[in-house]
This record gives sequence, C-alpha cells and structure tokens, in this order.
Amino acid sequence: MLPAPPRSRCLNWPQTLLNRLASLGLMLALLLPLGLAGCGLQAQPPRSVLLQALALQIQLTQAQVAQALDLEAAGLPEVSRVRVEEQQPVRIGAAAGLRLVGRFDWRLAGDPIRVDSPFELYLQQGERGQSWRLARPLGSSTGAQQDWITDPLPLPGAGRRAGRG
Repeated sequence: MLPAPPRSRCLNWPQTLLNRLASLGLMLALLLPLGLAGCGLQAQPPRSVLLQALALQIQLTQAQVAQALDLEAAGLPEVSRVRVEEQQPVRIGAAAGLRLVGRFDWRLAGDPIRVDSPFELYLQQGERGQSWRLARPLGSSTGAQQDWITDPLPLPGAGRRAGRG
C-alpha cells in the first residue's frame, strides 16, 4: 500500500483560518469577564481582614448584649474558616465599600463548641489602601440616606509591636 500523497497547505487554508478564529474567540470569551470585573468590582479583602472584622462584629454584639443585661462581656472570640459566597460594591456614606455575605466558624473564649454561622459584613478600605474599617448600618436619620458607624480594624502587624498588651 502506498502512503497517502501529502496535502497541500493551500487547499486547507479555510479550515486553518476557522480553527484559529475559533481559538481566538474562545480566548476572548474567557478573558473578557476578567477585564470587566476589574472595572467595577473591588478585590476581596485579605483573609486576615475578614477574620478581624468578624471578630470585631462579635465583640461589639457581645458588648451590647452584656450592657443590656448588666453582665461582663466574655473574652475575645475565635474566628476561623471564612467562606465568602457573595460580594458587591456599596456606598458607605460618601465612600465606596463592600458588602460581603457568607459563612464562618467561631466560638466564644473558653467555650469548646464551635458554631457555623452566616454573616453579612460591610467593609470600607482606607484612602491609601492600607487599612480597613468595619461599617455598620444605623438606619436613616433623614429618611433619605443610610447612616453608618465605622470602626477601624487593627493595621497589619499592629499586634506584633513591642509594648502592646
């Protein structure tokens, strides 16, 4: 049996062109959403920021409950395993912020039981991008715009400075 004669490249150019156009279209379809995401959405905060924000939110809630019941607030909560399921940009006053929804594991100081809970967090990044604030909605004093209270999260490395207790 004789080998098949070599195919001429000139006769196969339409198929080659179609294959290359299909590959180019596939690449554009995969890369376009990534490019568009950078235009309107902020990146998710670092895991350490989420852990700090959730711990602060628990502490603030604990303090309110303890004050209402005239009790001592428990120690610092332990937060772990944060899973962000939804993230969207929001306005927090006049500045940009993020609304994050998901689940996390936590337990109170001295409590052996770990709880898996849903969360909704509002975060605002500092002007220089080096700090974060936990934002909490307060309702509206005017009925037109949401009022917020914000609490700073510790700066990265702030807990490792000498002299802190």
